[in-house]
Amino acid sequence: MESRDKIFLYTDGGASGNPGPGGWGAVLKCGSLRKEMSGGFSRTTNNRMELLAVIEGLRAIRWENAEVEVWSDSTYVVKSVTEGWLENWVNKNWKKVKNVDLWQEFLPLYRKHRVTFHWLKGHAGHPENERCDQLAVEAYKQPGLPEDSGYAQADGGAVPAVGSSVSADGGAGTGAGLFDGQ
Repeated sequence: MESRDKIFLYTDGGASGNPGPGGWGAVLKCGSLRKEMSGGFSRTTNNRMELLAVIEGLRAIRWENAEVEVWSDSTYVVKSVTEGWLENWVNKNWKKVKNVDLWQEFLPLYRKHRVTFHWLKGHAGHPENERCDQLAVEAYKQPGLPEDSGYAQADGGAVPAVGSSVSADGGAGTGAGLFDGQ
């Protein structure tokens, strides 16, 4: 079997006002390759953006069955996976679970790879976490952001589902097809 380098995915998300304008940022690293991504919405929540950062990062990985380490400052995201909350939600058919649309989007991406989750303290000087925070804030400050249809529906709105993010690639290197957009 071909040996591949481990992929490191650093993520952050936030919302100003919670709910309010929100954004997510992700940095993917593998060897000397790096890809930065971000996106935002006009009205969403912090937890939705934290989870969406992981989703978009995993979605950008082209390899199948990649070994991925996710580093997040979101206890909501990390503990949902590491403490079995997610599996319980699935077994209980998503009863009384927030952000079901995103968790259902996350599951097949998570199962496509060998993913481990790690929590890190936010705003504590970790360079990649700080960069993800910067990407998220820059994203939600952009004019003309789309509405987060999943949040709008959960909040009682009747907005049809649309694309989940606005992405920007600040990455370096070609990635030899490792990450989408490179």
